[in-house]
Amino acid sequence: MAELQQPAGVLKGKTAAEIAERIIIPLDYPSAQAASGLLEKLRGIPCYMKVGMQLFYAEGPAFVRSLKEQGYKVFVDLKMHDIPNTVAGGADSITRLGADMFNVHAAGGKAMMEAAREGMERALGQSAGALKRPLLIAVTQLTSTSQTVMNKEIGIPGTVEEAVLRYASLTRGAGLDGVVASPLEVAAIKNAVGSQFVTVTPGVRPAGADKGDQSRVMTPREAFGQGTDFIVMGRPITAAPDPRQALETILKELS
Repeated sequence: MAELQQPAGVLKGKTAAEIAERIIIPLDYPSAQAASGLLEKLRGIPCYMKVGMQLFYAEGPAFVRSLKEQGYKVFVDLKMHDIPNTVAGGADSITRLGADMFNVHAAGGKAMMEAAREGMERALGQSAGALKRPLLIAVTQLTSTSQTVMNKEIGIPGTVEEAVLRYASLTRGAGLDGVVASPLEVAAIKNAVGSQFVTVTPGVRPAGADKGDQSRVMTPREAFGQGTDFIVMGRPITAAPDPRQALETILKELS
């Protein structure tokens, strides 16, 4: 693992509000009603809201539109992985929702990722400037995946970092903006494919927090110290007795 940069370069000179724009909160709830409590508690803090499979499958595109109407930036986290034509259509639809970020699985291959980019660009081209270009990123290896699981169950040889770097290079070659990877691989990704290549890092936990089902983790300051662009933090905030206080404490420590 590369040596941490101190102070964290992407945080230097940033206000708490500017740092909040680099924090992604997963709305892992079964319904819009269940998510509304957290949204109300965090109102006014300009972080990203992440809509994953559970909530999207329950509430559909209308919930994404409602978040946009409330002024949130939205990461639609559906990890598309299918034949290129199907993924192109999915990317077109998600772009038309006004998503600020969405993802595919790098394991789908270069042609599939290129199709996602083409679907996004088609939607943008037909919007006559009404849509903002979202960040299109690819998942490398899930942060719950250990090397043992990757080698013995998934069947990918080598180290996790080697697999992540291979996927990152493939993703950049397909013309996407960046990847989802654990904070442990950020420095290597930036060194391999360029500092402007976006990294989004789950597996971020404040010091002393329960790791849950994550196996490759860092604290927020450590992750930003590696040079990541966005961090994803769920349960340390969403399951806290006071989610707003938990997030504000993290922002204060980072700024």
